[in-house]
Amino acid sequence: MKLADFLTEERVVMGLAAETKEELLRELVRRGFLQGQTPGLDDDDLDRIIQVLQHRERLGPTGIKDGLAIPHGKLSGLSSLVGCLGVAKAGIDWGAMDDEKSRVFVVLLSPESSSSDHLKALARVSRLFSGGKLVRRLLDADGAASAYEVLALEDAHLSRG
Repeated sequence: MKLADFLTEERVVMGLAAETKEELLRELVRRGFLQGQTPGLDDDDLDRIIQVLQHRERLGPTGIKDGLAIPHGKLSGLSSLVGCLGVAKAGIDWGAMDDEKSRVFVVLLSPESSSSDHLKALARVSRLFSGGKLVRRLLDADGAASAYEVLALEDAHLSRG
């Protein structure tokens, strides 16, 4: 599985201004999934998506380390795996293992029946971001197009390596 299988440039959101987990999830879902970027999802799905993501967070925080968090969940009615990426330079306490604030967020939503793709996407994101260098490069990106290009190049490199 490649990043482009579930993430597009239109679903990269820079300059997140939220200060809490809930604010960040709302801002990222609204800007990353619901502004026409994701077929089958619209503004009426906002609260339902937030509930799914918050339910997963209650099971254990999805903050990883090195400034990365991967909020994720399974959503009824979704036809395929989708993801969005957000950058919040100030960072938010996301319960990461290294106690550092999370600054880059990859949100994954999967159909309820899609365990395999869900796990493959989580693994791909984890491999892409291992070591923390990609987070720093995304924080330095000057816009969504630049950030997506950085992601695509890293994804291609991982596929070759």
